[in-house]
Amino acid sequence: MRTFIIVVISLMFCTTRAQNATKTITLHVSGNCGECKERIENAADIKGVKLCTWDEKTQTAKIIYSPDKVSAEQIEKAIAGAGHDAGSTKSETASYNKLPKCCRYREAKCEKK
Repeated sequence: MRTFIIVVISLMFCTTRAQNATKTITLHVSGNCGECKERIENAADIKGVKLCTWDEKTQTAKIIYSPDKVSAEQIEKAIAGAGHDAGSTKSETASYNKLPKCCRYREAKCEKK
């Protein structure tokens, strides 16, 4: 009986740990400035994403997410929907054209003050 209880508790612990598992990915995400950073990080704020931080200098977003709730492809699509190319997902022209002029990374860079 004692062995049975230990096995059951162990299985419960392993199941709980598996459900709380997160994954971290790094995506190339195009942008220009702090305004882009805010837009990119907000676009990635979907169910299952724990954290997204975008770095202007490296043009990369580090994303921590729960793969049982959201896929990397869904995250890329959410960011691309906000006008920014993300990973292998390119933003549609209509979304890109909604960006403020200084954020249009395909054209010109923001002027730094």
